[in-house]
Amino acid sequence: MDRRLRRAPDAEWVLMYRLGLSRQRIAALVRAEPCTVGYHLVIARRQDPGLEAEHHAAADAAPGPYLSPTDLACMDELITCVKAEGRLPRDRSGQRSERKMARWLSVRRREAAEGTLDPAYSDGLAQVPGWQENRRESADEARWHRGLDQLAAYREEGHDWPRHHAYDSESEHTLGVWLHTQRYTLRRGELDPVKVKLLDDAVNGWRIRRTRGRRPHR
Repeated sequence: MDRRLRRAPDAEWVLMYRLGLSRQRIAALVRAEPCTVGYHLVIARRQDPGLEAEHHAAADAAPGPYLSPTDLACMDELITCVKAEGRLPRDRSGQRSERKMARWLSVRRREAAEGTLDPAYSDGLAQVPGWQENRRESADEARWHRGLDQLAAYREEGHDWPRHHAYDSESEHTLGVWLHTQRYTLRRGELDPVKVKLLDDAVNGWRIRRTRGRRPHR
């Protein structure tokens, strides 16, 4: 059992809750799972029936969160840059200011995923289309769809399934590797069901390996 569970409730977590912090906020600050923090708070409330009332009173009386002027300035700079350039900042840019904006945006993405993003940042970033998207994941998704389109076109031309070994051309090799990856991922149960359906609809029979000596598909 986790050592924190053995000594529940954690006094520090209970104090933060008593001061008005939410379970999600405490979890983010101490880098623990929200369910773990919740477990501690359940025990604490049993031991101290007045804890919940103190929490709500403190939360209602607490001033709004402090927003760093530096962070607000960075957000304004980011919004201006995106509107001018039409793209999000790159973390490997040659410009220091752009790398700084990219790092700032990465922190805000993490806070949004954890449910701790301040509404002021959320409202400001609403002006930045796609700010929550991971550029690398988006690029991977686009490459996947290009692979599907190319495979469908390859089959429409009358070719058999492309090979990743003993291939006749680099284009066949590229498609063969892509197709092999989809089959392998499917066997592991890791291929997105949406992608499975797209493959089934576009290139029916893709799950079956090429039969040696079989004539090309017509």
